Amino acid sequence: MLEGFEDGYTEVNGTRLHYVIGGEGEPLVLMEGWPRTTHALRGIMAPLARHFRVIAVDYRGMGGSDKPAGGYDKKNMAKDVYELVRSLGYEQINIAGGDMGSTVAYSFAANYPEATRKLAVWEGATFTSDHLAITAFPQPGGWNAWWYSLSHVEDLPAKLLAGRFRHVIDWAIDHFAVHPEKISEEDRAIYAAAYDDPDAVRASFATYAAIHQDLADGETYPKLAMPVLGLGGPLVIGAIEGAVRARATDTRFVTIEDTGHYLAEEQPEALAAELQKFFG
Repeated sequence: MLEGFEDGYTEVNGTRLHYVIGGEGEPLVLMEGWPRTTHALRGIMAPLARHFRVIAVDYRGMGGSDKPAGGYDKKNMAKDVYELVRSLGYEQINIAGGDMGSTVAYSFAANYPEATRKLAVWEGATFTSDHLAITAFPQPGGWNAWWYSLSHVEDLPAKLLAGRFRHVIDWAIDHFAVHPEKISEEDRAIYAAAYDDPDAVRASFATYAAIHQDLADGETYPKLAMPVLGLGGPLVIGAIEGAVRARATDTRFVTIEDTGHYLAEEQPEALAAELQKFFG
């Protein structure tokens, strides 16, 4: 546990969420994505806690949070987080997320705009119709998003990957990190252990299997009016700009150089600095 932070657990919306909390100031909720936990945020939590009350959340199905049978559409997962922050006594928060955490953060802002001061997303934003073009046969040299297809095969992900998730962790780092050395053996073991259980595998793939409901819900949301920051490495910042501009009116974007997909671990100092500047 990071110095100055403590674990918390709260029953919300029919499930139990785990979070890590520390620091002083306006509340700032942080969430990471697959295949990660709040552990991936360790490099940005301490510097941000000098300016904010940081609340790093394992969303439904992740890490120390429960893995219920359903409820993995992002509208419902945003409700989990909304009830959590209300239980902590906050009426309005700043919220930021990476990868799948960005889709939950976006949904929070869309469904609870009065509770959202500012929103930041990195290495993701929200599901769009472009995701439906993902194919089981990637182009030569293109990225391989095999987990999208596998998420729609009922029961198979857990049968294949429970107890073997370290292979997924290593594959993801090898394919999507520019600096894999910044994700240590200890870090990899922590992530593998978090996803080795069959329920954890099932839950993690359920967040992707909900894409069609997420797209349908997204069509009903008005454009966001609060300030929105999009961040990403050179390979994805263009896609993030497109997704965010389509869903928000007050936008700004930052490219983080010399990083792959795991911004919070590959370039934590740069990410923390940009988040502090935006939310400050």
